[in-house]
Amino acid sequence: MNEPTSAPSPPALNSFGTWAPLLRAWADGIGAGNEDGAVYMAGAVGREGWRSSSGFRPRGRASAAEREAVERVRDALVAVGAESVTFSARVAPSGRTRLRVMSPGPAVESGPADGGTLLLVEGAVPEPWRRLPDPTPAARPAPSADPAALERRLRQRLPGAIGAGDEEIAAAEARLGLTLPDELKALYRVVRGRWEDREQDPRERDAVYDTVGCELVALDDLYVADPASRPAPWRFAACEAAVTPPDAAVQGLVGSPGWIVFGDNGGGDRIAVDLTPGPAGHTGQIVLIDHEAFTGAELIADSLTDLVRRTKPRGRQRGRSRDRGERPAVAHVNAAHLRSAEAAAHPDLEVLRIGVWDDPPVDLTPVIGLPRLRTLTAYPGTLADPRQIGRLTGLEYLEVGPAEWRTLLDAKAVPRGLAAAGISTHGLRDHGQLTDLSNDILALWGRPPIVRTVIDGDLGPLPPA
Repeated sequence: MNEPTSAPSPPALNSFGTWAPLLRAWADGIGAGNEDGAVYMAGAVGREGWRSSSGFRPRGRASAAEREAVERVRDALVAVGAESVTFSARVAPSGRTRLRVMSPGPAVESGPADGGTLLLVEGAVPEPWRRLPDPTPAARPAPSADPAALERRLRQRLPGAIGAGDEEIAAAEARLGLTLPDELKALYRVVRGRWEDREQDPRERDAVYDTVGCELVALDDLYVADPASRPAPWRFAACEAAVTPPDAAVQGLVGSPGWIVFGDNGGGDRIAVDLTPGPAGHTGQIVLIDHEAFTGAELIADSLTDLVRRTKPRGRQRGRSRDRGERPAVAHVNAAHLRSAEAAAHPDLEVLRIGVWDDPPVDLTPVIGLPRLRTLTAYPGTLADPRQIGRLTGLEYLEVGPAEWRTLLDAKAVPRGLAAAGISTHGLRDHGQLTDLSNDILALWGRPPIVRTVIDGDLGPLPPA
């Protein structure tokens, strides 16, 4: 009798055998570049990609052997529930190898393959993700809103559709914890959008799309596009600003308890009824939530009746709520934009980003004391005196270079209001020093450290240079 077979165990993340194929592939491609004849490499592997450090990129495109080797490390990542891992290695000419593997741990937000953000306060989210809609008590439905006319038109265009009863609509309202607007009720009374309702006739889906102007979300799947429904990594989210101009039809929010998603445009963008409009908007207007943007939405119809009458949304530029990061909320100081912190200083400044340039380092004095400044990112070497950061007491996110972080730590000037932090390296370099620095920062908040494991092994002799 044949014995039952079991699936092979996944490779262990801290086993030399897991890494050996990848190290071999990269070592053969890099070649010795040091006086001692050894090969030095550093890199990162994530579930979505992999890379080697600047200056150590293997020659040519990834080979099949390299891709297979990466998949072996990825399998080990999945087995331990990690998103990414960084490593560095020295391979002697004889093949003797010392590998250092850095596992991020729970206090590091997984990001791109070159590392993530240090999470200093568990569960914290950037300010735009905490922003609630401003009240607009004067907002009213648009003149075009007409639930009765909408329902008549839908029944004419979709005579065979299966609609929802009052009990089904009430169940959806109870699940969402809100009352659906009359136009949305009218839509679902005619077509509830369940898959099984159109399974027998694929043409019904096309008919609904042509009639409503979007792919309809089933009544059972209606949801509120609140901030939690639009997640973003800290390093990007902290640099966003939720700004609503006084003449905006749509509030420039990450999400809103009044954005009820009922459709999709077929490209991943969500279509929602907006019950929390901007100063110039209407209650119940229809907005598009761009899946490639972190904040804001775009007005596409004044009402659901308006959307169905036209079947095609109006141009996407009208009623745009995003300010696209321009001053005064978000300022960029670099060779192509503003030339000093003084030029960026404004009472409404929330995010200051200092990039590459050839001018003297930036003096932060003009932005000290600004009431809303919460994010500072600075390319390594661009600050005149990193200790000035300690006077930016409102910061919740800081990203500067290793030398700047070390200066802050030595001066005991790290702002204690930070919720998250990044180390700007612009390429993987000395992982050991970066891990030590990261752990020093995490220790200030009592957070779990990054675990570094040293593994010795033998890859066999390197090919001659």
